[in-house]
Amino acid sequence: MAHSLQAKKRAKQNIKNRTINRARKSQVKTQIKHFEETLDSGNVEAATKQLRLVTKKLDKTASTSTIHKKTAARKKSRLARRLNALKAKKS
Repeated sequence: MAHSLQAKKRAKQNIKNRTINRARKSQVKTQIKHFEETLDSGNVEAATKQLRLVTKKLDKTASTSTIHKKTAARKKSRLARRLNALKAKKS
């Protein structure tokens, strides 16, 4: 257990930041899940909208340093590649 005031405050901040970061990561995962569901349904227009929402959420999460910027870029790239594969398959 922390003894100094500074260590006690830091412990409280760590708990608060951990809950915020976990919530943000959970929102990203949920958004990705929705995107994958629309991909499976085969609807290109809805999947494009979902990709835009996922990209926005990933960028916001990366801007707060909850996830690394390159991790967000990698996830966006992989999801876009899956959408492009669906578009190529449809046409």
